[in-house]
Amino acid sequence: AADVSGLNELQASKMWSVSGTLRGFYDDNYNATPTKNGSFGFEVSPSVNLNVPLQQTTIGLKYTYGLYYYENRDHLGQNPIDQTHNVDLWLDHAFNERWQTKVEDNFVSAQDPALLTGGGATQRSEGNNIVNTGSAKLDTDWTTLLSTELGYKNTFVDYSASGTGSYSATLDRDQNLIWLNLLWKLQQDMTAFVGYQFGQVNYTADEPLFTGGPTSSYRDYRSHYGYVGLQYNVLANLSVLGKVGVQYSDFYNSDYTVTSPYVDISATYTYAKGSYAQIGFTQNQASTDVAGLAGGVTQNQSVSTLYGSINHQITPKLIASLVGSWAYSAFNGGTYNNESENDYGLGVNLSYSFNQFISADVGYNYDRLDSDIGGRSYSRNRGYIGVTATY
Repeated sequence: AADVSGLNELQASKMWSVSGTLRGFYDDNYNATPTKNGSFGFEVSPSVNLNVPLQQTTIGLKYTYGLYYYENRDHLGQNPIDQTHNVDLWLDHAFNERWQTKVEDNFVSAQDPALLTGGGATQRSEGNNIVNTGSAKLDTDWTTLLSTELGYKNTFVDYSASGTGSYSATLDRDQNLIWLNLLWKLQQDMTAFVGYQFGQVNYTADEPLFTGGPTSSYRDYRSHYGYVGLQYNVLANLSVLGKVGVQYSDFYNSDYTVTSPYVDISATYTYAKGSYAQIGFTQNQASTDVAGLAGGVTQNQSVSTLYGSINHQITPKLIASLVGSWAYSAFNGGTYNNESENDYGLGVNLSYSFNQFISADVGYNYDRLDSDIGGRSYSRNRGYIGVTATY
């Protein structure tokens, strides 16, 4: 939840680093379901980080393994251990002063929905569930005022649970997005842009969405995005980025369409050394695990998300952080058309660095989902305390 003071500088000065985290925790709803099951447990999380700076290229790799032991599941005769894998890979290359490229990839294998960002599941799911997100972009300065950004992003989702109405049936997919932005530098600290994106989402499980319902590919769709935006460094320590437009989605297998606003606005304010605040708002369409009933298929959901965070350096060794979010979702199509749910999240963390090698932290996370659809609403409280060693 928060970077540890001193460790980033240490890692930046070395080509490689290794670290290990040991935490104890209590989770009062580890399945993230309406019926709570709580447990004490512990987490063991080693990681290795590689950063290779070359003359015109920077290559990075980070791998983190997580092992989570739940005492209560062991007492109930269930598998008490969750295992996660998280791999980050990035490459920055400057062909020359005007042509630069950036390639990134993030691979996650986990069971907890909180770790499978972008997967779409709301409850814990057994197995090696995978979300992989890769992107590449090319930035080109054609003149001192005019530049372009050409990009591509792929998201691949694969859940282990299979069968009618399962997470595989509703969420397994291959998402592709390509975009082109035309940027014009209005002044030294202000850039305006106009852009277009094309998206293609193909559901891959080929399983019934619900009993008697169509298979996964019935929800395949194409999206067109048009938007304008502005990037403005208001002050040396305050930057604003805004993107506003429209998203049109065509579910071509069902003759269903959705048109909604497309918004991405954020502001970052660095108010002291090691201390900053960020706030943002997004509006877009996203996949959902809600499939619908015999009365009709739920195609996707329109999601409005408000988020914010504060990272405050109390002393050179003590850092406090607060993160929060609220997401309002409205379902599109089928039995649950225009039904909604609210998803709240809050995280608090306090981290203390004893020296450049050893740190400790304590934190609390709260999650709540309020849904118009029965059997989905839940609340979840998690608290933890731990120590991290880095070399």
